[in-house]
Amino acid sequence: MILKTGRYHRCIYLMLFLCCMVLFTSSCNPNSTEAKLTQINVACFPNVTHAQALLMKGQGTLEQAFEESGVSINWITFNAGPSQIEALFAGAVDIGFIGPVPAVSGYIQSSGDLHVIAGASNGGSVLVAREGSGILTAGDLDGRTVAIPQFGNTQHFSLLAILADNGLEPTTHGGTVSIVPSTNADIANLMDRGDIDAALVPEPWGSILELRRGARVILDFDEVDPSGIPATAIVIVRRDFMDAYPDAVARFIEAHKETTAYLNDNPDSAMRIINSQIAEITHFPIEYDVLESAFRRLQITYEIPTSSIMDFAQIGVDEGLLPRLPDGSLAIYTFIRG
Repeated sequence: MILKTGRYHRCIYLMLFLCCMVLFTSSCNPNSTEAKLTQINVACFPNVTHAQALLMKGQGTLEQAFEESGVSINWITFNAGPSQIEALFAGAVDIGFIGPVPAVSGYIQSSGDLHVIAGASNGGSVLVAREGSGILTAGDLDGRTVAIPQFGNTQHFSLLAILADNGLEPTTHGGTVSIVPSTNADIANLMDRGDIDAALVPEPWGSILELRRGARVILDFDEVDPSGIPATAIVIVRRDFMDAYPDAVARFIEAHKETTAYLNDNPDSAMRIINSQIAEITHFPIEYDVLESAFRRLQITYEIPTSSIMDFAQIGVDEGLLPRLPDGSLAIYTFIRG
């Protein structure tokens, strides 16, 4: 009887030991999710179209949201969508504010490794013409030179659609309109010298050209796309990060939604914080009248602009700049509707 009892106790001890080992192994598993998250890398541009990101950065919103969980926030700024997409592919960025065109391109290029999880801003792009150019309508761009910030970006795709709607084509397609890529800051100098006739640019550069360079607004933010105000900035996430840390993504989106509401309800104080962040990053604050003009041309939202995103994708396919349209899994609505 004593022998049997000893064997019974040894079995119990063995089972307890194995259970402890299983728990220990699970806790050390590199694939374990929420408990192992220590830092979130968030990307944005130092631009008013990425308003919520700059406001959250300035107010420490995300740091407060994740304070109890011990997760730190690492803010990373970019000046172009393609470089941010590369950083997402490399795992250096987890969540990013970015234009719809590089987001779609990145989704297709990675076979679905990136997803849209929220909107950020719509509008904010204007077509302006140089003073004395004689350009009064988009149809007057025939034979002219038009600047954009970058080939393959949101403004480039918008310009291609505008040209098509007016029966025009770029010189690269045998047409008459020369499209010139240049940085936003240099576009103003090109316009001053008369090297370009018009430009399609995001805010605040549209307001700068209008208020400081005397440019004429040919198509305002709500006229650039006849089907509606186009998407300008959206929020994307790496699929592996989203799958591993869904609670963290949900918490981020809640902060994004709250920030959107604050910005719309308190535009003056929000603009001051956003401008201070732009100045901190670029060392050049935006003058207040330009800032006000820029924000009047923006719709700040967290809703995913699905229709506009697909319109941009269709333009890319039609122009041979994208190999195909994205499928229905591009946008994930769970986080903004949860």
